[in-house]
Amino acid sequence: MSNRLTQIATRTGDDGTTGLGDGTRVSKDALRVQAMGDVDELNSGLGVLLCEPLPGGVRDLLVVIQHELFNLGGELSIPGYELLKPEAVAQLDEALALHNATLPRLAEFILPAGTRSAALAHVSRTVARRAERAVVALAAQETVNEAPRQYLNRLSDLLFVLARVLNRANLDGLGGDDVYWRSEKLARGA
Repeated sequence: MSNRLTQIATRTGDDGTTGLGDGTRVSKDALRVQAMGDVDELNSGLGVLLCEPLPGGVRDLLVVIQHELFNLGGELSIPGYELLKPEAVAQLDEALALHNATLPRLAEFILPAGTRSAALAHVSRTVARRAERAVVALAAQETVNEAPRQYLNRLSDLLFVLARVLNRANLDGLGGDDVYWRSEKLARGA
């Protein structure tokens, strides 16, 4: 990863291919490139979430996650290389336990809504799930380390939990609780 971008518009992708970190050129619709793109989109979504008022601990955690997602994308861009360490997955497990312990148990389904920061966390959660599916599809065709798939799985869970935390943070005067799904069938007791 010693090469640094010095020129952005190279025109080498005009033929529908892109270069991987090892110099290999592949089609822009290759599974590896799709997975890399989904991880990049997820990282960008977290960047938007970081523009919102957030509790300090959540902000610090999201910054660390952004760096780990960059490692994950780098690992995907170099077949056979490891950049994302198993310790990164363990850190997500610790964050899940910490933040989930502050929340009441869910008895109902919730909608991906509430405060703006919570809604943005939910959007990032759905992108994390898509990125996970892309990594799983890639792993069915090529060798992929376990940590990227595990990291994305844990991260989507953590983003769900953080959305709930952010709904309660009330940093923008709108927080308070989750937005519960109102099922007519459940309301009738059927």
